[in-house]
Amino acid sequence: MKRRYDSAMSFFTRNRDELIAKGIDPERVPPGQYVTERFPVLHAGVVPEVDLAAWDFTIDGLVGDEKRWSWDDVRAMPTERLTADIHCVTKWSKLDTEWEGVPMAHIWEQLDVDDAATHALVGAYHGFSANIPIQDLLQPGNMLAHTYGGEPLELDHGYPLRLVIPHLYFWKSVKWVRSISLLDHDEPGFWERNGYHMYGDPFKEQRYWGS
Repeated sequence: MKRRYDSAMSFFTRNRDELIAKGIDPERVPPGQYVTERFPVLHAGVVPEVDLAAWDFTIDGLVGDEKRWSWDDVRAMPTERLTADIHCVTKWSKLDTEWEGVPMAHIWEQLDVDDAATHALVGAYHGFSANIPIQDLLQPGNMLAHTYGGEPLELDHGYPLRLVIPHLYFWKSVKWVRSISLLDHDEPGFWERNGYHMYGDPFKEQRYWGS
């Protein structure tokens, strides 16, 4: 057991030493994470089949009127670019990822949100979902992304649209996003019901319940 532990520690130490050698501040990487240049594909179940003609995105719950946008509506919205580090709960991190999409702030401007709303439950294909405090949902830079690295999102990475919230573990950046429900309370989504942390701060290693 001690040999396995030492080996793991040596791997993380080497990974950080490699960052320093490249002139990258290792403090950008949360504890327990290692940096990769790959973009691993991780999801539960099968990749959904997407029909853009039938696709829509909705926001409901504590809003004056439910909002619904087609794919053409979303693509007509103003876009921004974001460069951000991302951190997966499975311990890999990828630095300086490049996204383009609709800022969450722009979406928010179109809503009549009830003052009682405190949390969002973000829904996706196949019933996948994650919970996010509204104050975190609206942090500067957060977006509904349709482009990664200058190319349309690949299906495995959330095509046609995924939420990007880089300051939380990346399961909160819901792939294949279809809806946001605004709530006056915190409510676990699919991942949280199955043991993931209700908040998910990577720098506090909030990976699972009890952490």
